Amino acid sequence: MSESTETVMQEENPTTFDYRYVVSVRFRNSRKAYTFGTSDETIEYGDYVVVETIRGMEMGEIISSLRDRQLHTQNVPLKPVLRKATRRDRENYAQNRELAKSAIVQCQQAIQRLNLQMNLISCEYTLDRSKIIFIYVADERVDFRELLKELAAMFKCRIELRQIGPRDKAKIIGGLGTCGMETCCSRFMEDFDVVSINMAKNQLLALNIQKLSGQCGKLMCCLKFEDENYKQLRAGLPKLNAQVEYEGVMYRVTSMNVISGTAKIENRETAQFITLKDLAEKGVFRRPDQKAAPAQPKEKPAAEKKAPEKKSAEKAEKKEKETRSPDRKKPERRAQHGEQNSEKKQKNRQRSEKKRPVDNPDAQQKETKNQEKSRSAHRRRRRRPSKEAGKPTGENQ
Repeated sequence: MSESTETVMQEENPTTFDYRYVVSVRFRNSRKAYTFGTSDETIEYGDYVVVETIRGMEMGEIISSLRDRQLHTQNVPLKPVLRKATRRDRENYAQNRELAKSAIVQCQQAIQRLNLQMNLISCEYTLDRSKIIFIYVADERVDFRELLKELAAMFKCRIELRQIGPRDKAKIIGGLGTCGMETCCSRFMEDFDVVSINMAKNQLLALNIQKLSGQCGKLMCCLKFEDENYKQLRAGLPKLNAQVEYEGVMYRVTSMNVISGTAKIENRETAQFITLKDLAEKGVFRRPDQKAAPAQPKEKPAAEKKAPEKKSAEKAEKKEKETRSPDRKKPERRAQHGEQNSEKKQKNRQRSEKKRPVDNPDAQQKETKNQEKSRSAHRRRRRRPSKEAGKPTGENQ
């Protein structure tokens, strides 16, 4: 392959290593700058150039001077600057803006015919008109397959439908904020930061969501900008409703203004405004939920210290007794009951013998045998364990 063929291929398919310089380019309706590679040394700040992007060919403005390629440390491959914008490129760019106005009207009519729940925001052509981009807002996911077919047959080019959120919508449309100035997102912001309600609490603002929200319906971005300053100003200061002892009297901190440097402290009798400096230097703070520290008990003598050990030993003995079987639980009590019952039975037998006539000796022998049998049966029942756990034996009943 000849040297001339190699140079032509390098110009048609440039790589990152072919660029000598890098520049920053900004596009219309965007505050974010993108980096492109070039080898043209005639490019200057403020020139309009034609570049190759993911969406296609677009025209942008140079907002930086030429920088050495080695300063580009990102791993993202560089896209090329194709050329400086010519007069024809500028005319096509202006004409595309007029065509986009009519295209957004036609797309809106198609959306109404198909009854789709989407709100069209803007429309934009690429420089070579090979692609048209529609930007819309929707609460839910939209099935726009039929809409794509109609738009492709209508405009005869590639169609891209891009859904954005409410914050991006406010950035595109713009407007005036509560401060009377243009909204930060449309004026200078490139990316959106996370804004939380804790930032409003840190700035001692009333938690009224309607007043703290911007045009997008989300929390205002200026809460994020001012949060760091308020953290520094509130360093060492108490929280609201904290108890403070000031000049020997207990008060409660009801409000603070870190900008003017004043605080309001009050109790049931009086209320006064003091400076934050005096509050930090002369005040002794205590949280609302903090109670007085309990008095430490005096050291007990050695004899009293051993008392808990005795109690624990007694508890252990009680547990051991409770875990024993019902037959072994109260043997002494069962023996006492058995002796009492046997004495009662002997007395009853003696009474019955006195009352009974002694004329028939055979009947008397039979009776004695029966008595012996009943005694042996009672003894056997005493020896056997009870059927139901926890109940005394049959003899004790």
